[in-house]
Amino acid sequence: VQLQAYGGGLVQAGGSLRLSCAAPNSIFSVFSVGNMGWYRQAPGNEREFVAEITSGGSTNYRDSVKGRFTISRDNGKKRVYLQMNSLKAEDTAVYYCRRVAGALVDWGQGTLVTVSS
Repeated sequence: VQLQAYGGGLVQAGGSLRLSCAAPNSIFSVFSVGNMGWYRQAPGNEREFVAEITSGGSTNYRDSVKGRFTISRDNGKKRVYLQMNSLKAEDTAVYYCRRVAGALVDWGQGTLVTVSS
């Protein structure tokens, strides 16, 4: 499944951004069964888990973003979102979306989020 992430940009600390990840070439029945996640990679760091939403709608977050970030999905539109509020400088990273369905793992290209302090 081809994934396209977008919505990154430059924002001041305390601000908000919403990232989107689309799967334009996927059909609904394929997209809806995958678990969708967001990961990020800051310069010099390894890629790390941010949030995940299962095909059933259950969510999971890394501790540092709990209460600030919200992941959601719209299977009809074949999209997954990451609403990021109260952004901090340490949230600066390239954000990637990921889909897992069984043994299949698909990654989108990253979108850069820069939070200025």
